Amino acid sequence: MHVVLVEPEIHVNTGNVARTCVCTGTRLHLVHPLGFSIDARAVRRAGLDYWHQLDLHEWRDFPTLRQAYPSGRFIFVETVGQCRYDEITYRPDDFLVFGRETRGLPPELLAGECVVRIPMATDVRSLNLSNCVALVLYEALRQCGFPGLR
Repeated sequence: MHVVLVEPEIHVNTGNVARTCVCTGTRLHLVHPLGFSIDARAVRRAGLDYWHQLDLHEWRDFPTLRQAYPSGRFIFVETVGQCRYDEITYRPDDFLVFGRETRGLPPELLAGECVVRIPMATDVRSLNLSNCVALVLYEALRQCGFPGLR
């Protein structure tokens, strides 16, 4: 499984996502520009002592990532998703794509793609990014039988 953060802005969220990725054996892809330094102490602290175990890949932009995995299935998580995140069937090699904390994913990335949403009240903007990643990732892993996890 792959988690993709497109232009994340908040180091603590990225650190929390990194820790979740380590605990689940998930590869983390960070798409630049980042809103912080990857060497920031707070990122490492949020990832605790797991940071060195993280399967981390950095990309200069999203098209470069996409070109590196031409047969990859990319599932975009955004509030405008056509269906709920639990209504699709996940595969072990899926890419779960999440956007910036303040603006989400650019509309041009979503055109013609599989876009899912997390249900929430209509009068709020969004959940915290690291919570969204954990929700969707664990549903995907559950459907796949939690491969490699005890």
